[in-house]
Amino acid sequence: MEHIFTGLLVLVTIAITWFAGYVVYRLYSDQR
Repeated sequence: MEHIFTGLLVLVTIAITWFAGYVVYRLYSDQR
């Protein structure tokens, strides 16, 4: 059970980081 929770937490962290990076990339590309 603990391994599943840890894996889910890592997955969510990666998803949030990727989404934040994608948003920043879109903002920079729109400014040019």
